[in-house]
Amino acid sequence: MDKTSRNIEIKAKVLNPEHFINKVNIISNSEGKEFSQVDVFFNVANGRLKLRKEKDDYCLIFYDRPDTDGPKLSKFNKCYVSDGEGLQTTLIAALGIKGVVKKLRRLFLIGQTRVHLDNVDGLGNFMELEVVLSQNESIEHGQKIANDLMTELGVEKDHLVSCAYIDLLL
Repeated sequence: MDKTSRNIEIKAKVLNPEHFINKVNIISNSEGKEFSQVDVFFNVANGRLKLRKEKDDYCLIFYDRPDTDGPKLSKFNKCYVSDGEGLQTTLIAALGIKGVVKKLRRLFLIGQTRVHLDNVDGLGNFMELEVVLSQNESIEHGQKIANDLMTELGVEKDHLVSCAYIDLLL
């Protein structure tokens, strides 16, 4: 049975985080939730593999998506692990480390969309939209939601980012 999940994603540079937060606070009717994340990326032949640490929890995430601007399909698998440090040591020995991304994330929920404001060490402020798709929802439906939210949040097309944070850091 295929356990692959799907979402439609966009990422964009945020020049004025306070302005962005004010807009998303109103739209989400929430102050959001803030937390730190550390993502350790490993060398893999295709897609991206990372071990995410959030507080004392670890999650192994594999995802594959095109490096293009605008709303794009991301397919991913997640596995929560009890021995994150042991798994990290094993994966570093087996695959080698590609790099580490450290960020302070503020999460908002708008309908089926996760809206992130990320302050990424060494890069600055970015926003992400992740429109979570059910198995029977079309890619086009998710892209429409993402495009509508981009407009509502004032995300400018020339601020869109095509790649992952790890690629920007390398």
